[in-house]
Order: sequence, then C-alpha cells, then structure tokens
Amino acid sequence: MLEQLGALGPQALLLALMVAVVAAIIIVTIIMALGAPRARLKKRIAAVAGHGPILAVDPTTAGNAKKLQGSKRKVAEKLKEAEQEGKKRRGAMLQQALIHAGLTMQPRKFIIISLISGLVLTALVWASGMPSIFLLAAAPIGAFGIPKLVLNFLVKRRLGKFTANFADAIDVIVRGVRSGLTVGECLAIVSREIPAPVGSEFALVNEGTRLGMTTSEVLQRLSDRVPTPEVRFFAIVLTTQQSTGGNLAETLAKLSDVLRQRKKMKDKVQALSSEAKASAAIIGSLPFIMMAGMSFSQPHMLMLLFTHPTGHMLLGVGATMMVIGMLVMRQMINFDF
Repeated sequence: MLEQLGALGPQALLLALMVAVVAAIIIVTIIMALGAPRARLKKRIAAVAGHGPILAVDPTTAGNAKKLQGSKRKVAEKLKEAEQEGKKRRGAMLQQALIHAGLTMQPRKFIIISLISGLVLTALVWASGMPSIFLLAAAPIGAFGIPKLVLNFLVKRRLGKFTANFADAIDVIVRGVRSGLTVGECLAIVSREIPAPVGSEFALVNEGTRLGMTTSEVLQRLSDRVPTPEVRFFAIVLTTQQSTGGNLAETLAKLSDVLRQRKKMKDKVQALSSEAKASAAIIGSLPFIMMAGMSFSQPHMLMLLFTHPTGHMLLGVGATMMVIGMLVMRQMINFDF
C-alpha cells in the first residue's frame, strides 16, 4: 500500500485528499439534514433561555453605609463581575461568536463551510499552477483565515448597529416610565419601534419574561448575546434599581447621556485616526499595485519570484514583514472603548 501511494504523484494525492474531504462533507450534511427539526427546536429554546450564570444583585449592604453609597458600590462590583464573566465567555466558543454575529447556523455548519472554503482555495491555487509551497498556505488560509475574518466583520458590524440605536431605545424606556408605563410595556414598545438588531433582541427579552424568567435572567441573556459595555451598564443599572429602589427614569436618562458621550468620543477618535488608517491602507497596497504593474510591463522578471527557489524565499520574507507591519499599524490606530 505504501509503495502504491509512493508511486502516485503529488497532484494525484491532492486529488484523492479533495475527494475524501468532499465525501466527509456530504456525510456530515446528510446527518445534519436528518437532525434539523430537533436542532431548530434546541436553537429556539437556547435563544430565549440562553446559558451561563445569572446576573443577580445582593440586596444586603455591609455595615451602616448610606443607601446611595451602597448602590454605587453594588454597581461597581457587578460591573467588575460582568466584565470578568464576559472575558471568560467572549470568543471562547464558536456558538457565542455566531450568536454575536446574528447568524442562525449551527457551529458544525460553519465548520463545514470553512472546510469547503479551504478546499476551494486550495483547488484554485493548484489549478493555477503555482508552486507546491503555496498549497500549504492556501488550505489553512481558506479554512481558518477567511471564515474567521468574515465572522469577525459580521460581529463588529452587528454590535456597531446595536450600539448606534441603543441610546434611542433607552430614551424610549425613559419616556415610557415617566408617562406611567411599566418597564415590561416599555421593553415591548422598544421591540416594536426600534429597528434590528435592538428591536429583535428586546423581543427575545419580552419573550423570556412571558416564559416566566426574571428580569435579571433575561438581562443576563441579553448581555451574553450582545457583549458590549453599554448593554452591561444597562443590565446592571436595571437590576440594581429593582433591588435598591430609586428613580428609574432619572437613572436611565443619565445612562443614555453617558452612552451618547461615549459614542461622540468614539466618533472623534475615528475621525482623528482616519488619516493614519488611509496611510496604512495605501502603504499596504503598494506592493500589490507594483506587482500588477510589473505583470504587464516586465512579466518575465516578476515570474522569477514564483519559479525560482530564491524568489520563493523572498516572497515569504516579504509577506512576513508585511503582516508584522500591518499588525503593528493596526495596534497603533485602533482604540477600544
């Protein structure tokens, strides 16, 4: 058997590997199709009930501290706990990342799509006649790099849209509370009037409340599905207010003002760093522009990079230096809030 495999060329071995991967994908797809009804039911229950620890607020205070100071201390403690729990869960599971991106697919389906992406990119590189060294890079880039970049882009876009409309949702709740409506009725109005993803997330909050979950539970599930500081602030303020009492409308109004100030500061930072980002994009694209130009003017000189071993080494060194440079520039011009 080993002698027969050794007699096969590298192209035949690659073709056999591609056939095996396609067969595995077909088998997994059939299994997914057979278990689709139960999977949809579990997914719906998970969307409403969520998972993870419950965000609870201890109603007792230590000593004879004043009520206001005790409330502030509780908010700070719960904010720290929520931050620690978010760091443990964030990015640890593929299922969480898919939920953050607003995708309804199961993790195994995403894995199958990633494998198909890697297989397609490998086949394209093989069909183009590039050296075998590029095949080693094409498979992991297509299976892990590209799907991860797409997923991160979807997560960032959805969380950005949620944050952009979240302050308006809080203003709706403030006006509803001041007019005499309950918090549940205000949340129902938000789910109907505010566009997605804010409206759809608050609809899940209302659905969980109707199923008998407490406010702390549904807010914790909301914080798990939308892991942003703004949502954690909202969940902690609301649960703390229910425990200690106070003017909810005034508290949420101050929270809305804080969120708008955060957004204004973030927009200002983005505007100030836009010049550096444009410079980084231009510098990063120059090598590819030069290669495209040389492919028309001096193609025989450019092909030495792809046909000669020294050219392969130079391409590898150049790609490594470009990646390091782009990562350094990205860390310099990106700011977290």
